[in-house]
Amino acid sequence: MTMPIGPSFIALQVRDLTASTKFYSEIFGFMAQERNPPGAVVFVTKPIALALREPLRPLPEAGPLGTGVVLWVACNDADALHDLIVERGGKVLAPINDGPFGRFFVAGDPDGYAITFHTAQN
Repeated sequence: MTMPIGPSFIALQVRDLTASTKFYSEIFGFMAQERNPPGAVVFVTKPIALALREPLRPLPEAGPLGTGVVLWVACNDADALHDLIVERGGKVLAPINDGPFGRFFVAGDPDGYAITFHTAQN
């Protein structure tokens, strides 16, 4: 019997790929790969690749995208990243706190996706 193994690639569909790529790079601090497929930008992340892409089907013109999805992204220091995102003009949706995976906070992107950043556990 076959069964799912687990996530191997995450892609968020965005309304404006150029604007979202700039935001994820300049505000969140992600680094884009040098080569990307048409209509997408893949960031240098591990162990699972994270990408932004043009929509595969029409998206709602207004309102947040990704409602109901909880995406956790590990970082070296959630407190420091929180402060950096705020300094860069990013929007914090939930303040720094202690949680099941250590220190974390939630930040919003231009399309309304809520990204939870947490300090990676060794």
